[in-house]
Amino acid sequence: MSGNAIPTAMDDPAQGHGMPPDSDGATAKLAPAATRWLWLALAYASLGIGILAIFIPGIPTTEFILLSAWAAGKGSPRLQRWLENHPVFGAMIHHWRHGRVVARRAKLSASIMMSLCLVIMLLTIKHRWIIVIAAIGMTAGAIWMWSRPEQIVDRSADDDVPK
Repeated sequence: MSGNAIPTAMDDPAQGHGMPPDSDGATAKLAPAATRWLWLALAYASLGIGILAIFIPGIPTTEFILLSAWAAGKGSPRLQRWLENHPVFGAMIHHWRHGRVVARRAKLSASIMMSLCLVIMLLTIKHRWIIVIAAIGMTAGAIWMWSRPEQIVDRSADDDVPK
């Protein structure tokens, strides 16, 4: 496999050995072989929805990519490595794993897309209760998203300060 090609299930023998260390230096724990295909299916489905969400307003991209990375960690070390090293998704995954960080650019983009989606709904949907439910969900998602930090906190700087 070369470049940024998405790894397939055939690329991953899923033997459980030779797995990359995770962020803490521990070996990633694969699911049992009997259920590994379910995690892999969830990882690929989430990745597909996440990529589709880039082009469709109102569908959250970040959450589906993070779900894909999490599921890949249980089903396919190869897919997990591909996601972690991806030029777009890799930084998002790294930031989330090291401080639950959501970058300001992602917050702004998501807020603009949710607003656009709400405007489209106002112009096209006759049943206002559907719009109200969607607006409540978008508001809850925006509040949660904007409550996340925007930068990874450097914990080593705190260790140098005498108490």
